[in-house]
Amino acid sequence: MRVALASDHAGYPLKQQLGEHLCGAGHELLDLGTTSTDPVDYPDYAEAVARAIVEGRAARGVLICGSGVGASVAANKVPGIRAGLCHDSFSAHQGVEDDDMNVIVLGARVIGGALAAELVDTFLRAKFSGAERHVRRLAKVREIEKRVRI
Repeated sequence: MRVALASDHAGYPLKQQLGEHLCGAGHELLDLGTTSTDPVDYPDYAEAVARAIVEGRAARGVLICGSGVGASVAANKVPGIRAGLCHDSFSAHQGVEDDDMNVIVLGARVIGGALAAELVDTFLRAKFSGAERHVRRLAKVREIEKRVRI
């Protein structure tokens, strides 16, 4: 699977670790930065991952910042993005199965590398259920995106 991966400076070390993990698992990586621990602004990287997904350059995204909160908020501003902050395995698969989550967001200052790799693997293995109730709810989310555009 082609995976877009990005982080801010706080997430950079974890991004590097996850990049190696993803490549080792056979995924194609679209690394969208950052390239060091020098301070940067997380919205720039959240938008880069979100655009890669909506433009079809990647199937799914992995986004990392210090807590995961800011990057999650920023990514979800892009119509068509369903980014979820996950620090547990249940959320990592349920977010895809029920909500068709297409970006997982991780907090590098909250979880360690082993758990992050487990969560990313779980997220990438998960498939949207296609259950009628979930399709109906996603249609409502898309309608909100259309109505709220200013």
